[in-house]
Amino acid sequence: MPAKRGDRVAPPGRPGHWETRFATSEAAKGWEELCQSARSNTWEAWVVLTERPITPENPARQHRLKGGYATREVRGRMLVQWQYEVTAGGRIWYCPDQENRIVWVMAAGTGHPKATE
Repeated sequence: MPAKRGDRVAPPGRPGHWETRFATSEAAKGWEELCQSARSNTWEAWVVLTERPITPENPARQHRLKGGYATREVRGRMLVQWQYEVTAGGRIWYCPDQENRIVWVMAAGTGHPKATE
């Protein structure tokens, strides 16, 4: 969705780092909610997603999902799905595309994902 007047300006991708993209408009909305409610933690999550999305430094906060959530189809390809815990309830689910160095944000929000409730 193209940006419009009044929208936040997203930083450009850093050379040599991963690019982040929203897989759904719901993920974009949830990301914005996280930015509003937990700005500092969401910034840290963005740094992790762009610098080391598949190399967790804190496995309690960043890990691969299991079971039926372990993989997800993105643009016709099956990718491994990860979770980053932004806050006690806030989560980001994402799929790193190693070939293209793109992190697809599948879901984001201030509450625990409804799919796992």
